[in-house]
Amino acid sequence: MTPADTAPSSRSASGHKGGYKNRRRLSRELALQGIYQWRLAGGNARDIDRQLQQVKFYNKADGSYFSDLLQGVLEHASGLEAYIQPHLDRQLAELSPVECSILLIGTYEMVHHPEIPCRAIINEAIELTKSYGGTDGHKYVNGVLDKLAAKLRAVELQYSPARNKTPG
Repeated sequence: MTPADTAPSSRSASGHKGGYKNRRRLSRELALQGIYQWRLAGGNARDIDRQLQQVKFYNKADGSYFSDLLQGVLEHASGLEAYIQPHLDRQLAELSPVECSILLIGTYEMVHHPEIPCRAIINEAIELTKSYGGTDGHKYVNGVLDKLAAKLRAVELQYSPARNKTPG
């Protein structure tokens, strides 16, 4: 079974919208495919990583960031799920595998990559969900990650220029 058989389509990574995708976004798409595969079929990070290195756009992605996301999410999955669950209106297992995988990636980035602004993490998660998730899945992912950011990145949000605008 190949990643294409079990993972979301790579239609946007192949440029179907005609736009440029940066290396990190492609890394997130690959990680999404791998985590989706892991949630549905199991396996280990090393084998999934090796499989996804065969995807035609892999060389355009940031391979080390992809590996960090995939291995990090799989290694820390139970802890990441514990961060996410209080912000859900149902059990994590009841979410679609795509949206669950995207929430795991976003949460991992918030916890383990403080150098990436939380607004960028949330935006990337929304874009992934728009490409691969259900019709309104991006709204749900946005809401959950906003709540999570308020908890995990409160100081960053407190001093965000967008939040500190004064009426002119």
